Amino acid sequence: MSSKYTTTPSSLLSLPEQEKLIQKLQLFTIQGRDKRGSNVLCIIGKFFPARLVSVGALVKYLEEKIFPNLTDKPFSVVYVHTGVTRAENSPGISALRTIYHAIPIEVKDNLETVYFLHPGFPSRLFLATFGRLLFGGGLYGKLKYLNRLDFLWNNVRRKEIEIPEFVYNYDEEMECRSMMTMNYGLESDHPRARPRVFYNTTPPSVDDALPFYSMRCIA
Repeated sequence: MSSKYTTTPSSLLSLPEQEKLIQKLQLFTIQGRDKRGSNVLCIIGKFFPARLVSVGALVKYLEEKIFPNLTDKPFSVVYVHTGVTRAENSPGISALRTIYHAIPIEVKDNLETVYFLHPGFPSRLFLATFGRLLFGGGLYGKLKYLNRLDFLWNNVRRKEIEIPEFVYNYDEEMECRSMMTMNYGLESDHPRARPRVFYNTTPPSVDDALPFYSMRCIA
């Protein structure tokens, strides 16, 4: 076996076992099309078992299973960052750089857009600081942040892509937070009630006093 693909000392799995794990978890799937008709490579960041899979196994899997399917025509990437933690799912800076350099030039040329769903402030800050250094201006310039699933569906055909349920749950939670922000602002955790003036003798109903949230936000 080539020394190019070796497991890290911390890995408890052999190289073939790591590849099988990547396949089983469906970390990478080519499914559906975007609104331009290009194929979509979907990457679920939370599914990456950083403690069990080495960068060598990851690159080998990509070279054998994914890259050959992306050399002929344009494609987009949907990267789902929902639920990713540094300890459990992050491959590290050096690993990201190794993976990037392993991408064939024709695959890089065919890549049209990277849709980065639910980025969060730390990942935005990291990419703003190191993105061009790690990935070059070409790839970095194709990055598009999407805070909500609705924005993804503006660019990708919804019925053709399967997104895990936890992503929808997180998106609904973000919707509720956004609605709370619009109603209460960011000044205090305990908003002061604004006085209301009534020009008739009929007291307001309970329904009038409730904010107009969707029921998902108070369920």
